Formats: sequence, structure tokens, C-alpha cells
Amino acid sequence: MEFTPRSLTQRVLDLDLASSVDVDRVWTELRSDNVSLEDVKAMLLRKGLLTNFQLDRLLTGERLGYYYGPYKVLYMIGAGTFARVFRAVHRDTGRVVAVKVLRSRHRGDMSQIEQFLREGRMGLQLRHPNIVTIHEIVNDPRAPYLVMEFVEGETLREILKIRKQFAVREGLQVVQDICAGLDFAHQKGISHRDLKLSNVLVHSSGRCKLVDFGLAALADTSSDKAIADCPSARAIDYAALERGTGVRKGDTRSDIYFVGVMMYNVLSGKPALVETRERSQRLNVTRFHDFPSLSEVVKELPESVYTICNKALEFDPEKRYQTPGAMLVDVQSAIKKLDNPEAEKRITQRHEIMVIDEEEAKEGEGKTVMIVESKQELQDILREKLKKRGYRVLIYSDPDRALSKFTPDESVQADCIVFCAPDLGNLALQAFNTFSEQEHTKDIPAIMLVDPKQQHIIRGANTSAKHVLLPMPLKVRELRQALAKLTEKKPAI
Repeated sequence: MEFTPRSLTQRVLDLDLASSVDVDRVWTELRSDNVSLEDVKAMLLRKGLLTNFQLDRLLTGERLGYYYGPYKVLYMIGAGTFARVFRAVHRDTGRVVAVKVLRSRHRGDMSQIEQFLREGRMGLQLRHPNIVTIHEIVNDPRAPYLVMEFVEGETLREILKIRKQFAVREGLQVVQDICAGLDFAHQKGISHRDLKLSNVLVHSSGRCKLVDFGLAALADTSSDKAIADCPSARAIDYAALERGTGVRKGDTRSDIYFVGVMMYNVLSGKPALVETRERSQRLNVTRFHDFPSLSEVVKELPESVYTICNKALEFDPEKRYQTPGAMLVDVQSAIKKLDNPEAEKRITQRHEIMVIDEEEAKEGEGKTVMIVESKQELQDILREKLKKRGYRVLIYSDPDRALSKFTPDESVQADCIVFCAPDLGNLALQAFNTFSEQEHTKDIPAIMLVDPKQQHIIRGANTSAKHVLLPMPLKVRELRQALAKLTEKKPAI
């Protein structure tokens, strides 16, 4: 449509984008009708009566999409296959909000409308500093929309494109915010199902907020074809991971895996998962475990950071963090240690180790101890106390991975291996017994730390003079004494 200067300002009035008083002022300043269309456009923009977004729509002849209820659209701030998000302002109060509008191609499909409204209903339950607030759900038959908190900032994806990689302290703060929001939702019985960098908004203050809860929740995962037809790439990723690991749709541990994916990306600047648009490749479950560990990509991060990321990215959901809250505790602990590295590390849970002041010694000099434990705090306390005694300490959270380091063709990886059963349970028992039975490891000392309540593990353990059990809780002195005895070098005869 071809506009004249006067017809353009009349269209502005017709669409209620500016008042007649404001338009009259524009013409008063222009002083004449003998002006160009460009002059009028420049004046409307300079006075803030129109935004570039509104002007572009006007010039293409669009008559709809300037208002949703009382909210006047200013700019489009995001677009996906399912919905568009606009920055908008309430015409009476001036309150700035984000308005999320279902795309027109989905408005004739009741299942898509219900999915969109379901997201809104879920969001109304989630009032938390690390979750974008949904204020209102409007089931307008012409265009259903959600009224949401407007976050002044950018998505984590946009920031990462510029920054490439976060420093460890900043990266952990991002992960902490994500876990805090997920933990709150988990306590309400809600999983996210669409975790990705673009669904984390970073406020100008630095606080991260999650958005788009539940958009992928209704995706059909009944067959490979159905998965291939999922509405978004991340929905396909979730479906492929869950089918490959045998968990039900909506398992919170799937969210945790994708927190690990983001943590890996933020700290390394590189994606853990191969990025591809090819759906058949997304359905290949090997991509969820066939990538280098964070420690291979980024050197010299704190060991606790590697441990957290590795545990979140465990392909086996039983070895992954079981709740966002459990991961949150470890992330907060890692941040505290970065902020106060000299603080005394203590374990306060059921498998507590009693920390006592002891004189420095070098009893472990020249000896290597491998610790197999999934809980970060216990890893840290064992590493610290044994290193003070001169031991070289290797840490693994996965018993199978620890066992794989001992092969018939390679030199011995450790002088003694310590399995911690309170958290690892039967996984520790199986690894301990395998270690004591394999021909190439049966002569290497092993210790298993066991809670006295774990009677089935105590009864099932294959013990010997070189393979012993120690009860929890215990003093570090007891562990040291056992290590000294088991790794004692016998004089040659």
C-alpha cells in the first residue's frame, strides 16, 4: 500500500497508536503539508509515537497485531515455531510486560491451543526469583496470549555468542540460578522439558530466569516418527534421551541432564551435544554420551566443578543427580569454596566423617589412592585430608569408569581403591566384588566404606586380607591406618 504523509498519520490514529493531540503536534512542528513521507516517518519515530516495528507493519498494510487486550505492542523480542513474544506496554498504567502470542497457524488446532494455555496455567504456580512470572492468561479466540514479566536483558545464548565462555565463578552462578528455579518447580511437581540456552533470560543485574516451562511436555514420544515430528529441536532431544535411557516422559532427571549440557557450554564455550538440524542424528542416543569430558576441554577448573558437570551429564539416569535440589547443594558448595578457599570443609549428613586436627605427615608419599564416591562434599574432604598426608588422590563418581582405568595391559593406576557405599549402594558393592575377583586387580588393596544399616551390602561383600570394609561414620585416622596397613611395602627376602 502506498501512503501519503497525511494518510500515514491517519492510519496511526485509526489504529489507536497515538492520540489526535500527538498527531496534531507532529503537523504543527512540520509547519506544512508540503513535506515528504520520509519527513513524517522520521518525526513519528523521533517523538516516540511509533517504534520501528510498528512503522514497518504499517507500511506493509498490516491492520492487526498492534494490541492484545489493553497491551500495545512495541517490539518483537523473540520468535519460535510455537509462539512470538513482544515487548508491550499497558495503555492505561504504562506497565511494561512481555506478551506471548500463539502463532496464527496453530490457532485452529485445539490441542495446540490447550498446550499453550497449559504452559500459562503451569506458570501461574511458579512465583520464584529465577523463573519468569506469568501474570495473566487470555484465551482470546482470535489470538490466545500470555502476559508475562518483562526481563530487561538478553538470553544466555545471545550473551554466550558475545562472551564465548564464562569464568568459573560466573558460570557456577548461572547454573545455581537455573537449579534454584528448577528445584522450586520440582517441588510443585513441574518439570521444564525445554531447557536450552535461549530459554534462560539473563537480567541486566546478572540474575538468570527460566522461561517456557512445559512447551515440550505434550510432545508425542510413542514412536520414532512421532519423535521426529516433535514441535522443537529440544523436544526431540528430550524424547531421544528418555527413550534411550528408559525413563518416563517428564522425569526431572532429564531436565538435570540438560542443565549439565548448558553448564558444559557456559564453562567451555563449546556444546556438549553435536549441534545439528538433522532429526535422524538427534535421535541417535550415542550423541548423549559420546563427547569429551569437561576436564578434557577446559583445564585447571576446580575438581568439584568437573564432578558436578560429569554427574549431571551421566547417561545412566540412576547415576545422575536425582533432583535439581541435590545439584543445587553441590553448586552452592562449589561457589562457597571459590569465595572462601580456606574455609573448613565438613560433612554434615548421614555419612559424616569426623574431622580432627592432626599433625602434618608424609605417610602417603609415593602412593596413589583412588576414591569412588558420588557426593562432592565427601570427595573434597577425603582428597584434602589424604593429600595432606602425601597421598596422590584420584576421584571418580562412576564405579564402572573407575574400574575401566585398571586394565591387564597397563600399569597399576592406584595402590588402593576406596569405594563409598552410603550413596553408591549396590553399584559400590558390585564394583568392590568385581575388583577383588578380576585376575589383574585381585591383588590390589580395596576398601569399601559402608553404613552399618546396609546389611545386604555387608553380607554380599567378598572380603579378604586385602579387601576390607570400614564402617561409617569414621574418623580420617581410621581410614589412614587402614591405608597404611594395606599399602605397606613388604621388605624383599
